[in-house]
Amino acid sequence: MYKSAKLMIAGALLSITVATPAVADFSANIGLLSDYFYRGVVQNTTATTNGGLDYEQNGFYLGTWAADVEDGLEVDIFGGYGFEFDGGFSVGVGFTGYYYTGDFDDTYQEINLTAGYSIISFEYSFGEYDNFGGPDLDYDFTAVTIEKSGFYGKYGTFGDDFDGDYFEFGYGTEIGGFDTGISIVINDKNLDLETGDGTETIIFSISKSFDL
Repeated sequence: MYKSAKLMIAGALLSITVATPAVADFSANIGLLSDYFYRGVVQNTTATTNGGLDYEQNGFYLGTWAADVEDGLEVDIFGGYGFEFDGGFSVGVGFTGYYYTGDFDDTYQEINLTAGYSIISFEYSFGEYDNFGGPDLDYDFTAVTIEKSGFYGKYGTFGDDFDGDYFEFGYGTEIGGFDTGISIVINDKNLDLETGDGTETIIFSISKSFDL
């Protein structure tokens, strides 16, 4: 799941604050990626279309997002709650399920915990992978992101039954009502499913959000 210019799950969680009075917000988004990487792992090496629907109310959120992958379609379902304290400290807790058509991958289901202050945010997620009928695998993912004035850098690492590390650096801005971005993903050999050597990939993105 990429969520286009939203810096993955952590950004989506930490962008939600408690609103008063209670107002429900429905929105939709569509986007295009030159390559689709998630957590340092390639999902599609060709142009990828994606889109989603989101609902938010008083810090609670629920949504779905879908994208082309190399063999089929990825459909994500996510929900949770985020809260921002006075002084800019944010916390969040949520659930994300990643589901696939075709034979590209199998189901992942995980709990997402986030915290942030000022320009820095943290994510810790842990979950289970269905593994195509084999023994279920447990995994966790930890990431730290620093973002300022549209520029960001992220380091992510897997643990438990999974292994691998990556860095991501990028910049995003709005042009003519569209969210545009450029990033580079640098993964190690454990996350490079194409060659097993580790890669550096430049990614371009464009997306548009709509209030419903």
